[in-house]
Amino acid sequence: MPERPEPTVAAAARVYDYMLGGDHHYAVDRTAAAHTMRSFPMAAVGARYNREFLGRVVRFLIGEGVRQFLDLGSGIPTVGNVHEIAQAEVPDARVVYVDYEPDAVALGRELLRENAFATTLEGDLRKPDVVLAAPQVTGLLDFSQPVAVLMISVLHFVTDETEALDLVHRYLARLAPGSYFALSHLTHAGGRTGALQQETNRVYNSTVAENLAIRDRDQIAAFFTGLELVEPGLVPLPDWRPADPDYVPDEEDAPRNVGLGGVGRVR
Repeated sequence: MPERPEPTVAAAARVYDYMLGGDHHYAVDRTAAAHTMRSFPMAAVGARYNREFLGRVVRFLIGEGVRQFLDLGSGIPTVGNVHEIAQAEVPDARVVYVDYEPDAVALGRELLRENAFATTLEGDLRKPDVVLAAPQVTGLLDFSQPVAVLMISVLHFVTDETEALDLVHRYLARLAPGSYFALSHLTHAGGRTGALQQETNRVYNSTVAENLAIRDRDQIAAFFTGLELVEPGLVPLPDWRPADPDYVPDEEDAPRNVGLGGVGRVR
């Protein structure tokens, strides 16, 4: 980590980085992650499923001809970043990462210092007009052409339902036909609000600066209103276009049910 005082409050991006096996976290983040994993042991596996989902989504979008990506709430750069995946297929694929945590932005800038087709913006996704008008965005992305907007494991930090829906629709309103919206979101395991997830919510909200909203399937599906949902629709993360052609969903795999993901196309 860059030289700076040890923080006293955990940050979601650093906790997530720790769960993925990254190097960008502090003692307070590791403590928060340990609390979460004690009350919610499937959290680390769920984080891995989420990162693998992102990789499959980016490869799918590149295959569909998308060459521009706006990654909102991108977090700290770890293995499997959008630009790494996209530019491995198309070297001039353009990526703008947006995050409001200074650590995530600083590390992103360091990582992308010599990358002419990717950049990082310190910004709050809850301010779409500011984000979309930022020079980092307007200088790299052309919204008259298809753009993929990614909200991967971030909207559960926008706890107000009306605000969350409004945010999504404001970003989508700027997209040209043929653009895409990709989302992953925490949901109630097994379709119910169990004591385990209630405890996870309590622990997470008491140790990390951000609050957390776990939504049901209908609430998550509402974010795709007006879009053409790509097959197989809104599904548990490992079930979305698995790389293994012999993959069979395991109903006994509890982490499989922690998150839902989907991709929608702008008509």
